[in-house]
Amino acid sequence: MFRLERRIRGHLDDALARHGVTTTEYMALSELRLRDGPSSAQLARIAFVSAQAMNQVIRDLEGRGLVLRKPDPRGGRVLRVRLTRAGLATLRRCDRALDEIEQVMLAALEDQSRQALADHLAECARALHPEPEHAADLP
Repeated sequence: MFRLERRIRGHLDDALARHGVTTTEYMALSELRLRDGPSSAQLARIAFVSAQAMNQVIRDLEGRGLVLRKPDPRGGRVLRVRLTRAGLATLRRCDRALDEIEQVMLAALEDQSRQALADHLAECARALHPEPEHAADLP
């Protein structure tokens, strides 16, 4: 498994670099597509980097016009991060590049095997990060 992860990460890093994005930046941009205005600290936890490192990532993305930060409407020092149109366009280009990696990686597998692999990996992910029993009931 570790060898596969290293090979995937190498291809991922190379593909994203061609679009001027690091893997951590891609993770942040991807999360911004899913969540409305998380803080840098929330993004840091998701990307497995320190809050300080994520602040630098967000500053770099903001400087390139891919995200913007606005004060939290509830006040305080928290800045909420959002994708810009340019950020979304960059993210879509990166997504296509990663789809190509996935296609190459899975090309030798039949459809049934691909689905089984996807199901098994999803189960592994759930085992490492279980959902609360009544997640739908949470605010």
